[in-house]
Amino acid sequence: MSEAKKATVKALQSALAAEHAVVYGYGVVGGRISEERRSEARAAYAAHRARRDALAREVSDRGAEPVSASAGYALPFPVPDSAAAVQLAAELEDRVAGVYSDLVRAAEGELRGRAAEALREAAVRAVRWRGGSVAFPGLAERAGTAAPSEAPTA
Repeated sequence: MSEAKKATVKALQSALAAEHAVVYGYGVVGGRISEERRSEARAAYAAHRARRDALAREVSDRGAEPVSASAGYALPFPVPDSAAAVQLAAELEDRVAGVYSDLVRAAEGELRGRAAEALREAAVRAVRWRGGSVAFPGLAERAGTAAPSEAPTA
């Protein structure tokens, strides 16, 4: 396998690991979010599950074993109520956007387009949750989140 293909598979695996964490995190969000925002949380949860499943297929199609989900993930802060759940949802979207920015950088062709679409969707969801945006979604130095090459925890 060429170095470029290895880099693409590595970036796919990172995105898959991030989606596993986000799906877990949205389980927490769903348990704490207010009724008014519950449908938004369900839609985000479904979108991330679909992305996770597509990434697993993409990794398999490249001859690699998709990374498995962990049994649990450390949350970045306590989530005792709806306000914290909204904050967690925005954080999850910021972190996964960072990982998708790495996939955009590593990928080519249609995969790059799908990664850019995933980055855009995460950035839009983060704005909706937060009520405001950042200059460059997915870039840790702008968003104040973990470095994009790190696999985020929920």
